[in-house]
Amino acid sequence: MAILKLYEYPDEVLRQKCERVSKIDDELRKFLDNMLETMYADKGCGLAAPQVGVTKRIIVLDPNPSDEDLSLRRPMYLVNPEIVWRSDETVLFNEGCLSLPNQRADVERYKCVRVHYTDYNGKEQEILADDLLAIILQHEIDHLDGVLYIDHLSRLKRSRLLKKLEKFREEKAQGNS
Repeated sequence: MAILKLYEYPDEVLRQKCERVSKIDDELRKFLDNMLETMYADKGCGLAAPQVGVTKRIIVLDPNPSDEDLSLRRPMYLVNPEIVWRSDETVLFNEGCLSLPNQRADVERYKCVRVHYTDYNGKEQEILADDLLAIILQHEIDHLDGVLYIDHLSRLKRSRLLKKLEKFREEKAQGNS
């Protein structure tokens, strides 16, 4: 497996609406495995294809990406995921994103969602998710439509977060020079 390049805000690929995948074959499964490896390497719990520069409707996730005990990992591969039902109840969750490193903000999401998708082996599936899994699914599926979690924030909160991101990048660059 290989670690893929992560694209960060404000790269244009993160704002593109992704295309549906027409077939699941060995090449796609290899890409899915590489996406998962990249997600684990960067300590994430979800990753969407546009975050690695591919505008296809593909996400990988693991609500328990444990490094200490690999047997606790529960990786999921979702091709062409679509939210087909949302609960009326919402929750606030402090979200982060590999494409906006070292930044977090409270985002309102649906508490429960039902998602239809195709799995790693090409089988149609549906999952009813709540709490953390529901949040991860909504966050990653948003990526497939060119939506970032910062788009759910007020203009003021988004502006503050982006200024903090710029400062983080400047400090990181100074540390590398």
